[in-house]
Amino acid sequence: MDETRGRRRGLDAARPVAPREPVARAATSDDLYDQVFGPDDITVIRHGVHGRLVDAGFTGDRLQAFVLAINEIITNVVLHAGGRGRIVVSRSGQSIWCTITDSGPGIPARFQHPPEVPDTFDVSGRGIWLAHRLCDEVSMATGPIGTTIGLRMACSAAHITSDLVNGASSGV
Repeated sequence: MDETRGRRRGLDAARPVAPREPVARAATSDDLYDQVFGPDDITVIRHGVHGRLVDAGFTGDRLQAFVLAINEIITNVVLHAGGRGRIVVSRSGQSIWCTITDSGPGIPARFQHPPEVPDTFDVSGRGIWLAHRLCDEVSMATGPIGTTIGLRMACSAAHITSDLVNGASSGV
């Protein structure tokens, strides 16, 4: 059994699995968080992203929903895509974007579109489903050399705070 991909069957079992690093991307000034992660980093990433979003003024239930969606996708990378990935969280206009990239084998077709509600006793299939329910937009590019998932959460004035007097908000 290959520890990085779980049980392999058929022709895949004969192919050696070479560890690959996530694709590099140049950082920009709008990046709030940029980190390569592995199996031991899920909690660190979740707390790091949460802290950076709070520092950027993102608050409330939408903050919590976005962090949960991110946590689900990075957990999928660790469990199903070779164990290593890269996360970049950035602000663009009125939105916060999160891009998560891995070098895994690709996402099965049944999970590539907004999936149906998982059955009660299904042991997998909730991560992408939750991301679709929690985020304003989910995009996906996947294939045999890896996957990139984009998550977007719109920021309204009610969800972004500023240093203005009396708790006034700015529409960042």
